[in-house]
Amino acid sequence: MADMLLSYFREKQKHTQKEKVSNTQCPFCSVQCRMQLVEQTSVTRKTYRTVGLDNPTSKGRLCIKGLHAHQHAFHKDRLMHPLIKQDGEFVQVSWEEALSHIALNIKQIQHEDGYDAMSVYGSASITNEEAYLMGKFARVALQTKYIDYNGRLCMSAAASAGALTFGMDRGLTNALEEVSYSECIILAGTNIAECQPTIMPYFEQAKENGAFIIAIDPRETATTNIADLHLKLKPGTDAALANGILKVIVEENLIDHEFIQNRATGFEKVKQHLNRLSLEEIENKTGVPQNEIRRAAVAFGEKATGMILTARGVEQQTDGSIAVRNFLNILIATGKIGKPSCGYGAITGQSNGQGAREHGQKADQLPGYRSIENEEHRAHVAKVWGVDPEELPRKGVSAFEMIQKMDQGEIKGLFLLCSNPIVSNPNARFVKKALSKLKFLVAVDLFVSETAKLADVILPTTSYLEDEGTMTNLEGRVTLREASRPALGEARHDWQIICDVARALGKEQYFSFHSAEEIFNELREASKGGTADYYGITYDRLRGKEGILWPCPTLDHPGTKRLFEQSFAHPDGRAVMTDVPNDPAIAKEQPCARYPLYLTTGRVMSHYLTGVQTRKSSSLAARNFESFMEIHPDTAVKFGVQDETLVKIKSRRGSIIVRSKWSKAIRMDTVFVPFHWNELQNVNRLVEDKLDPTCRMPGFKVSAVQIEALHTMR
Repeated sequence: MADMLLSYFREKQKHTQKEKVSNTQCPFCSVQCRMQLVEQTSVTRKTYRTVGLDNPTSKGRLCIKGLHAHQHAFHKDRLMHPLIKQDGEFVQVSWEEALSHIALNIKQIQHEDGYDAMSVYGSASITNEEAYLMGKFARVALQTKYIDYNGRLCMSAAASAGALTFGMDRGLTNALEEVSYSECIILAGTNIAECQPTIMPYFEQAKENGAFIIAIDPRETATTNIADLHLKLKPGTDAALANGILKVIVEENLIDHEFIQNRATGFEKVKQHLNRLSLEEIENKTGVPQNEIRRAAVAFGEKATGMILTARGVEQQTDGSIAVRNFLNILIATGKIGKPSCGYGAITGQSNGQGAREHGQKADQLPGYRSIENEEHRAHVAKVWGVDPEELPRKGVSAFEMIQKMDQGEIKGLFLLCSNPIVSNPNARFVKKALSKLKFLVAVDLFVSETAKLADVILPTTSYLEDEGTMTNLEGRVTLREASRPALGEARHDWQIICDVARALGKEQYFSFHSAEEIFNELREASKGGTADYYGITYDRLRGKEGILWPCPTLDHPGTKRLFEQSFAHPDGRAVMTDVPNDPAIAKEQPCARYPLYLTTGRVMSHYLTGVQTRKSSSLAARNFESFMEIHPDTAVKFGVQDETLVKIKSRRGSIIVRSKWSKAIRMDTVFVPFHWNELQNVNRLVEDKLDPTCRMPGFKVSAVQIEALHTMR
């Protein structure tokens, strides 16, 4: 009888509960973890659970963001229909009306102010196909030179350093799996444990294998906790610290003479520069004791294998590009590049931070990492696009400089795709003022972001569950994210929206795509022979291999796991070393009597970028529902700040109010605030807008601030 009842209830459950499985990839960080969303539908409700899928990079692991990513995709505030602003309010309209309105306004701006009066601001969270199409859209459909993207605020320092030193930029010069077997690892300005937690096991395995790990960070973090040596430097002094490490390596003769002689240029000039520096001066500047600098240098120099990985802590500086180049000097001097378990890694932040910077969204770039100023490169891409090379605009300016041109009235219109510059850029109040001056703003997004609120038209796009395309992870591994869920409401894919707007502008012949795969096949042709050569990669190959590392020049090429084994990408095959000053060309703010503390910024594990998506996830928002200021208890007492109380932080640009969080993990001269919140908690209101002279990266990581307790200590 019991068996009969059990059988009955199982059969009943089978008919009342249905299960749908969707294979996808996480939309957040650059690891691009593969995962599966399982939707169970019963008579009374739907439930979701996410499980990891095995893959070459994260091996089936997921972090808290990936586990709950679906919550924002199904959020009630998802945009479902096009909106036009009428009398200050957004009104739902048809796609036809929205596209007609966009075309009319763009053509009017072009007629009255010229083609360069329109601008395009892209994203590093979109697919390769969409990033490629954005570059083509700007140059062919709008015929403007003004295009850049939010990756400028993320990866530009490392990208420029790699290109100048090695002749090319790829996130990791070797596969991530080699980390586990490296004997010494320098983690400079990267908090992998919170920002890319699913790859931490590689570093833990390296530790188990006996690796000596050196962490460079003003704060103690979950990442520095695994280090054998933590260099707790003053914010903004990374270049000087690298000089100290390199000086000891050279003086102790821990260099690889044969490698330098055969495969590098510039070493003698670097050596002469280092001879003029003193470790005492570097200790005073960085706050790192000489004995710790020496210990780090000897450890890295003596080991047979070693890797250096950098991230935003080093890169988001007004000397970020040259600082990264100094860490690359260390690799070249010791010959630890192009060999097993030796190399460099730029820990990309955004989900497609690598791929999105390769195929034409950058101001000076064409697909395949080609230069828009190179006549041969222009001719190749123009042929693929079916246009005259002379019709292609020349290079524009960086993302923040475009915003400055909006403020100055030179740029009148903006097509904004999946980005939130009001929150993400420095001097955020200025950014909002500048965007408010535009004649016309189109925003494409999942939600009405802080920036989208200023738009004249908002177009609804699809989420990671619905939009198919390729992504390139932090290794340079191209993966295929297939989508099995339909678009919600009237939302359209980013690539469809770009094609729709181009059609409305009369440029349909250049944008007549019917699938992401069609776009990718054109991208393959456009990148062929370029630095980032995707020609040998196809959707069918990606389905079979679960990712291919570029360059991949032919259909039978396996992909390139390790770069620079025989030569570097400069014409002479050599890496270029350069001397790096302790003091940057553009002076950074220093604490003073009025603004006595350093402010540095960063991420927390449960949120991503400006929080537009993660703050829509109840499970993630519950973990960090408001911003905070991390401050050393002794510093807090000095300024009368109680733990867990509201405090005003003020710089020369503005002020914010956050909650204090006492922590002995941070330097006593420094406070830390994450950047995922908006309005009165937007820390980028405090950051100055000076830019790195090489890559045009803002200096997010160093500001001088004062703090004011809003509750008096008893």
